[in-house]
Amino acid sequence: MKHLYSILLLFFTFSLTQAQQTINTTINHNGIDRDYILFIPGSYDPATPAPLVFSFHGYTSSGVLNMSYTAFSSIADTAGFILVHPEGTLLNGNSHWNVGGWTVGSTVDDVGFTNMMIDEISASYSINPDRIYSTGMSNGGFMSFLLACQLSDRIAAVASVTGSMTPQTGSACNPAHPTPILQIHGTADGTVPYEGSPTWTYSIEDVLSYWVSYNNCNTSPLITPIPDSNTGDGSTVDHFVYNGGDNGVTTEHFKIYGGDHDWPGVWGNMDIHASIEVWKFFSKYDINGLIAGVDEQSSETVISVYPNPATNILYLDIDLNGETPYYITSIEGKKVLSGTISPANKTILVESLIPEIYFITIENTHHKFVIKR
Repeated sequence: MKHLYSILLLFFTFSLTQAQQTINTTINHNGIDRDYILFIPGSYDPATPAPLVFSFHGYTSSGVLNMSYTAFSSIADTAGFILVHPEGTLLNGNSHWNVGGWTVGSTVDDVGFTNMMIDEISASYSINPDRIYSTGMSNGGFMSFLLACQLSDRIAAVASVTGSMTPQTGSACNPAHPTPILQIHGTADGTVPYEGSPTWTYSIEDVLSYWVSYNNCNTSPLITPIPDSNTGDGSTVDHFVYNGGDNGVTTEHFKIYGGDHDWPGVWGNMDIHASIEVWKFFSKYDINGLIAGVDEQSSETVISVYPNPATNILYLDIDLNGETPYYITSIEGKKVLSGTISPANKTILVESLIPEIYFITIENTHHKFVIKR
């Protein structure tokens, strides 16, 4: 009976996962047709309002490309949030978000567009209005800070990866509540300089200083070196946490020494995975601050499995304290592979598995993946 229950549970999980949807949507805002990609995880249940996460692409990039390399959809499947990848408009032939600085000639209202997306998505899906978050790379990080300044009545927390704040954003910043902030940035970033540029971007230290002050955080951070698990990537990471902010919020920074204009975990630094760190950060907060019962240093267990579909090797992104067992089951509930992974080696050889749907279980966290050859 217990085995039959396990099989039924796996089939039930599979049926939910199969319900996941990727929807390309267009809305008209201020007379302009605006596009965005909406990802609905298989675990979505209208009876339980879901968090909403925006991920904004970089300058000249696209929502499709941002969706591909961030792999937030894999995390959304596990964590149960709805995901949005908006598309910017063209400025001098380049896709962009109007944040000031080098986009100062733009007239498009991207804050209003975001506000309209929230309204449209909330009208069709059950969204938790207290758990709406924004992240992005480069220009998308700048956009997230703009939302923290100008749409903070709806945005609970933001995370910037290789982005910053323009002087225009900073001078007109008027947040409505203490806002958890995460900044991930390399000291050798050749596109958005860590030290800033007076004409178009704040230094990262100035960004942190602004939010530490606004959030009333402790001015002396807790600094935790991240294990240098990949010694060949030419960079190391320290995690800065300015805690003690109003409503329990923190201002945090992953400082990547020697890091360039990268999305850590995908290219550049491989000691952290930016997407996982972003969701771990978001998962602690809602618009009222630290979620009741959540410690500032804790977060939901997050696992990302890629590539998915896989062929011969499966890579995992998950925080581990040491050797950790895993097992893989088929859709019928049969255990087909087991072993251990470690902080230094998070790869699993799956070449012995036939093309099929499987489930991997690590630390009571389950994730679906597909073998395809």
